[in-house]
Amino acid sequence: MILRSLFAAVWLASSALAGPPLTTIQDVLYKADGTRFNGTVTISWTSFQAMDNSTIATQSTTVKIVDGNLRVQLVPTTTGTPAVYYSVKYNSDGRIQFEETWSVPSSAQPLRVRDVRIATPSNSVAADTGTTSSPTQESDIVGLIADLGARPLKGPGYAAGRVAVVNPLGSLESATGSPSDCLHVDGSSAPCGGSQPSFVDGDSPSGIVDGSNTSFTLSAVPDPVSSLAVYRNGMLQKIGQDYTLTGSTLQFVAATTPQPGDTLLASYRLTATDSGTAQTFTSPQVLCSGTGAATNGASLTSIGTCAIPSGLLMPGDRVEIRFDFAHQGTASLFSFEIHWGATTILHRDAAAADAVVAGRADAALLAAGAQWNSQSWGAVLPFSATAGSATDPYASGLTIDFQGSLAQSSDTLTLANYTVVRFP
Repeated sequence: MILRSLFAAVWLASSALAGPPLTTIQDVLYKADGTRFNGTVTISWTSFQAMDNSTIATQSTTVKIVDGNLRVQLVPTTTGTPAVYYSVKYNSDGRIQFEETWSVPSSAQPLRVRDVRIATPSNSVAADTGTTSSPTQESDIVGLIADLGARPLKGPGYAAGRVAVVNPLGSLESATGSPSDCLHVDGSSAPCGGSQPSFVDGDSPSGIVDGSNTSFTLSAVPDPVSSLAVYRNGMLQKIGQDYTLTGSTLQFVAATTPQPGDTLLASYRLTATDSGTAQTFTSPQVLCSGTGAATNGASLTSIGTCAIPSGLLMPGDRVEIRFDFAHQGTASLFSFEIHWGATTILHRDAAAADAVVAGRADAALLAAGAQWNSQSWGAVLPFSATAGSATDPYASGLTIDFQGSLAQSSDTLTLANYTVVRFP
């Protein structure tokens, strides 16, 4: 009786030392390029109770894989309580290559990896964490909280669809103000600009030019007075010496009284509240600029043109034309003309000694046609100015033509330079 009891005790002790039953997973692993896998596999699990009621503690094990050979013995999980899974991570070349999940059944024969591999289970106990699957928290990602803290945050004044500015606390807020306001670099906003000055260019003062009348009236009051520039036959007049200004009235001194045939033009600024009809000054636009051709012909020949396309010129625009002719030779008289469409706005006959001549013309566009003025001069050619009007339509386009001729073909006349500028 004593011997039987002793034998039973020894058998129970040896059974306890033998441990729970194990299933062998044995396989040869390859890479996608056909070479054998070398590295390690880390297998982790959570606590569960094996089929023989052995308690399996939460732990992990690392197995080397040499030349693709994998062999490991694990406690079956399909018969365990609760139903858990092994989390398997394959490491090679110093990093985790991939992960998978195993569910190991009881088996007296070795199993291959394909026999235990399963899709990642959902809503179940995870083998490597022991918790049910749940959304990843920000704190679970290393460095995420610090990175999020370094980014600008929305301030109390943040609103969609507005320009973003940074408040004194470093938060993003939206700029306030009217949609037409301008934004300053400090984030404040205010109406753009302010009172915009206007310009009157090429104003023809009203008054009789008869050699005795000295009083002429401008279309508006210059503001400031210093912006006023008055030209008599293209020559700038000096305020206080050639004339005085009271309001919009020009009063010439006796010595500079405009004579019959003289041309008076004035340019000046206005305040935004002025009652004048001037337009707001905007950037000028160069329509044409360059050098022209040459001629030694006896009849007027085009040696340069500026073709203005349709739809560009508008009523109220001003077109300024500047030009220079060069005369090579000293044997021939020569002539030159400027045409505004079909209208000749300048014709001069120069002497053989004139090596260079120059001039300018302005065209003020009206609702229909234009009012023009021109000036020209040369080394010998005396200064001359004239004015007139043209009925040429410009809405569908207009061509400015520079022409020249010589009395003798031994000389040459060249359009040295020309520029056409549009002032809107």
